[in-house]
Amino acid sequence: MNSTVKKTVEGGLLAAVTVILCLGAIYLPVVGVFIEFFCSVPIAILVVRQGEKIGLAAAFVSLALLFIFVGPIMAVRVTLMFSMCGVIFGACLRRGLTATKSFLPLLIMSFLAQIISVVMISVVLGVNFADENAKAITQSFEQSFALYKSMGVDPAELGYTEETIGQTVEMIVALTPLILFLVALLNAIGTYVVTRIIFRKLHMKFPAPMLPFSQWRFSIFFVYLAAFAGIGLYWGETREISLLYFVSLNGLLFALLIGLIQGFSLITFLMNRYKLSKILRGLIVIVLVVNFFLLQVVAMVGLFDVLFDYRKSLWKN
Repeated sequence: MNSTVKKTVEGGLLAAVTVILCLGAIYLPVVGVFIEFFCSVPIAILVVRQGEKIGLAAAFVSLALLFIFVGPIMAVRVTLMFSMCGVIFGACLRRGLTATKSFLPLLIMSFLAQIISVVMISVVLGVNFADENAKAITQSFEQSFALYKSMGVDPAELGYTEETIGQTVEMIVALTPLILFLVALLNAIGTYVVTRIIFRKLHMKFPAPMLPFSQWRFSIFFVYLAAFAGIGLYWGETREISLLYFVSLNGLLFALLIGLIQGFSLITFLMNRYKLSKILRGLIVIVLVVNFFLLQVVAMVGLFDVLFDYRKSLWKN
């Protein structure tokens, strides 16, 4: 069997494996969530071994097969979320980029896939994604209240009223872009971890691990984002500019999320520096996570750490 035939066979097999994994992710309850993390791996392997053109061809073949099994809309959505992520990630690995430089394009592609999928569903099916989300959330509240009532508990006693429910639903809908980003981040992390494990099992080259969590540092861009988003939030609310308010709210919470990660990175550094026991570390993390006020403090400290780099001054002492 010559090399061309081998490449064709390998490409066809990996495209078929991608289709099987995607079908499992779609149709298998619960387990399908974990199968999603494997869906990009076959294409990534193919790109690393044979190049981007073969990987794109395999992605197109998997798209054509998925057209038959799940229909055009779901096929395009799954291809964007998995196959294209595999192509992008595989291309980065093939070029020998660092772990961080390989992960970021994967995350961006995963986020773009989420956005394109939402837009495609809205345009093709004529479905308002925000309205459908609001209805689904409201129905979940109603089902919860029915359960409370069946147990003899009045939802009003728990602090739930129609007004608070409406505000909660509006907030969740307004944060749809941030929620989509968090979903993309989870998919990217899962894909990265699973790909690393499988590549090592296959004795394929994979970038050296990222820096330890205690050494993570983010760009000062996120401090500026928080500052301008805060101003935009104020203007949007006081001048009743709904779009400005909506964009600023997502921007501010995204910056605070980055600050939260940076804050926990700083806390990990301090715990390592003072050699705290695992039990004490766990207790500190639990106390911080379960207290919403403390989480906000950690996020703000994280953003200040981006500005002043407390670790540098601590190393000097």
